[in-house]
Amino acid sequence: MNNFCKNFAFFILIQAITITPLIVSSSSDPDQGHHVDNTRRSLLFKTWRVHVVNYLSNRKTLLVHCKSKDDDLGIHNLSVGAEFSWKFRPRIFGETLFWCYMAYDNLHATFEVFRDDPYIFAKCDYGDCVRIARDNGIFLKDISSNQDEIRYDWVQGQ
Repeated sequence: MNNFCKNFAFFILIQAITITPLIVSSSSDPDQGHHVDNTRRSLLFKTWRVHVVNYLSNRKTLLVHCKSKDDDLGIHNLSVGAEFSWKFRPRIFGETLFWCYMAYDNLHATFEVFRDDPYIFAKCDYGDCVRIARDNGIFLKDISSNQDEIRYDWVQGQ
């Protein structure tokens, strides 16, 4: 087989690998109401959003520093009611993980705000993860039930 045929076959193979998931994930069925496609394939192509919200009392400013293995999202000072948010797509190979350091007054906490975990996917309603900082800890909002869950405690000290 000459070089042209090899290159052409390689080109067709790459096209099939690239286009097939797009065709499979699209649907020609009419919308029958809200449908969540939470298959692993759909989660890889989904854009996720993480929101960190300051609900501390007495006008306390919340310091937030979030990062992943690949991205440092910088340091942000949030006034009460303010939020810091970002969006991303999960890594295709390897686990997606974002964590944050948060502090106010003489209290701080470090924790994972997003990771590849079906429990987190469900709580975030397969798209929006909301972390809420309160005086009694940091919570993950369960979007579907509109409840604050999973508390991380503040630690005294530096």
